[in-house]
Amino acid sequence: MNSPKRAKRHYHIVVLVMVVFFAISFITNILNSIIADVKESFDLSLALTGLLPFSFFIAYGVMSIPAGFLSEKFSDKLLLSASFLFMALASALFVIFPGHLSFSLTLFTLGSCMAVLQVIINPMLRVAGGEEHFAFNSVIAQLVFGLASFASPYLYIYLVSTSHEQDALVSLLRNLVPPNLPWVSLYVVFAFLALLLFLVVMITRYPSYEKKDSERSGDSSSYFDLLKNKWTLLYFFGIFCYVGTEQGIGNWISQFLFEYHGQDPQTVGASTVSYFWGMLTAGCLLGLLLLKLIDSRKVLVGASMATMISLVIALTGSQKIALIAFPCMGFCISVMWSIIFSLGLNSVRTHHGSLSGILCTGIAGGAIFPLIVGYLGDLLSLKAGLAFLLLPLAFIMSIGFWAKPLINNKTVSLK
Repeated sequence: MNSPKRAKRHYHIVVLVMVVFFAISFITNILNSIIADVKESFDLSLALTGLLPFSFFIAYGVMSIPAGFLSEKFSDKLLLSASFLFMALASALFVIFPGHLSFSLTLFTLGSCMAVLQVIINPMLRVAGGEEHFAFNSVIAQLVFGLASFASPYLYIYLVSTSHEQDALVSLLRNLVPPNLPWVSLYVVFAFLALLLFLVVMITRYPSYEKKDSERSGDSSSYFDLLKNKWTLLYFFGIFCYVGTEQGIGNWISQFLFEYHGQDPQTVGASTVSYFWGMLTAGCLLGLLLLKLIDSRKVLVGASMATMISLVIALTGSQKIALIAFPCMGFCISVMWSIIFSLGLNSVRTHHGSLSGILCTGIAGGAIFPLIVGYLGDLLSLKAGLAFLLLPLAFIMSIGFWAKPLINNKTVSLK
C-alpha cells in the first residue's frame, strides 16, 4: 500500500520569512533605544516625543485590514517587494532631509509596510514549512523577532559611541548624516537592509498555494458580523492594551533612567532596553512550558500581576533596582500576546481570518499609550505617566477571569 504523498517543503521560503521577521523587529523596536536621543535632537516635549511611536503604530490601525484585502488581490512577491522598496525609499529620504516632520512621516511609512508584511508572511510560513510544523515554526519566528529586538540597540550603541568614531564603517555612515545627528546613520543601514531584501524577494521563487478559510480575509459583512460580537471588541482591546503596554514601557525606559537616575541614554539606557527585549525572548521559552502545564487564563493572570509589581518597583526603587525591574517586565509580559490572541480566536466559531485582521488592528495601541505616557509626563511627571500603564495591565489581567474560550489550551498532567 502506497503511503500518502508528502507535501513539498520550501525551506528557502521558511528562511526568507525568518529574515523578514528579523528585519521587522530590528527596525521597529530600535525606536525604544533612540527616543531619548530624538527628543534631544529635535528639542521635543514629552508629549511630542510620544507622537513618534504614535506615527509608527497608528499605521497598523490604518493598514492591517486593507493589507488583508491586498493580499487577496496581489501576489506575495509583489507585496513583499513593494513593501521593502517603500521602506528603503522612506529611510533614504529621512537621511537626506532629517527633521521632526520627515521622521514622523518615515515612521508612518515604515509602520504601513510592516503591517502589510505581517499579513503576508504567516500564510507563507504555513505552506513553506508544512501545516504540521506551523506552530513550531511560529515559535521560532517569535524567538527570531525577540533576538532582533535584543540586537538592534547594540547597533545604535556602536554607531553613536565616541569610542568607535575612527572605525571605517562608522566614519563612512557618519559622513552621510549631520554631525550633530549621529543616530540618523541607523536609517542609512535600514535603507540598505530594505534594498537588499527587495533584491532577495525579487529573485526568490515562490510556491503557489491556496489559503485556508481561516487565513482568508473575508468580505465586509464578515467584519460587521464580528464587530457585533462583544468578544471581538473585548479581545481587540486586550491586544490594544498589550501592545500599548509593551511599547509604553519600552519607549520610555531610556528617558526614565536619564531623567530620574542620570544614566546615559546612548549606553545604559540602550543596553537596558536591549535587556528588556532579551528577557521577553527568554520569557517566551518559559511560557511554552507553562502553557503545557497550566490553563492559559491562569498564566495570564499571574503574568499580569508580576508585571504590575515589577512596574511599581521600577518606578519607586533605586537606580540598581530600576535596572533590574525594567528587564523583568519584559520577561513577565512575554506570554501575553500569544495568550490573548489565541483566546480571541478560540472564542468565535467563524471568520477567523477576518478576526485576525481586527485583532492585528489592535497593534495601534502601541501608538496611543506611549502618547498618553508622554502627555501625563508633561502634565505631571514621567513616573505618573508610566504608572498609568497599571490600568491596561489590570484589564489584561481581567481577561483571565472573564474569558470563556470554546477550546482551552491542551495541558499535560505531571501525575
